[in-house]
Amino acid sequence: MSEPEGIESAAERAIKRRFGGKEKGRNKRDDYALDLFREALAYLDDPPRVNAILRELGKLYNPVTDAAIVSLEARRRVVELLEAGDISAARSVLDDCCRLYAPVDSGDTGPTWKVSQD
Repeated sequence: MSEPEGIESAAERAIKRRFGGKEKGRNKRDDYALDLFREALAYLDDPPRVNAILRELGKLYNPVTDAAIVSLEARRRVVELLEAGDISAARSVLDDCCRLYAPVDSGDTGPTWKVSQD
């Protein structure tokens, strides 16, 4: 399956972050896990791809919850919902996992923690 125009995979963004400067898409505040969440949400019509993305998120650690960013139970639930055709419920589970990893202020679209500008 080929990539739709305009959707950049998390792997491509990670490579740009690692090897490119600002003009090549690099931003120190970019987060690989959030890129993976965005990619999973963009491909909810492709359960095997979402499963692979969630497997990768399950390998990453969330220090706030002292656990994987996406638990095995959440991954299984999302894949079951997608296979059953319930995309809105799967999106809801993914959104909950994302909020646990990167909580947002009400009225703001960024993380709740403040980043020093020093």
